[in-house]
Amino acid sequence: MSKSILTNRKAYRDYEVLETLECGIELKGSEVKSLRAGKINLNDSFARIEKLEAFLYNALISHYMEASYLNVDTNRPRRLLLHKNQIERIAGKLAQKGLTLIPLKVYFNDRGFVKLELGLCKGKKLYDKRESIKRRETDLYLRRAIKNRR
Repeated sequence: MSKSILTNRKAYRDYEVLETLECGIELKGSEVKSLRAGKINLNDSFARIEKLEAFLYNALISHYMEASYLNVDTNRPRRLLLHKNQIERIAGKLAQKGLTLIPLKVYFNDRGFVKLELGLCKGKKLYDKRESIKRRETDLYLRRAIKNRR
């Protein structure tokens, strides 16, 4: 039973998720305690592959107040823990035009480790966003009609 910390709802609005994968994050002790308190912001964060290593950028993990001088930079790049063959496969797909790696969800798995769900995403255009809003509203209307009919 995994405990969800944060879901990046902005990513689902702005990007079309083509594929997802789970990875670990290399964190310091005070960052883990801050995550247990839910102090993370994934807005505008992304992942990049450099020299067969994956890094997470712009993920803001707030300072843990009881850590005093042991706190680290809140906006530092964090290494993502992936297998070499996963990184090579993703790097091949990222070579295609318009694909990016976006963090979708942060959670604790059953063993208590922090995991990150990465999505291989393609950016949505404005008309795609309107189309998804329209589809969501019609689904809601249909569900209400079926519920009221019973």
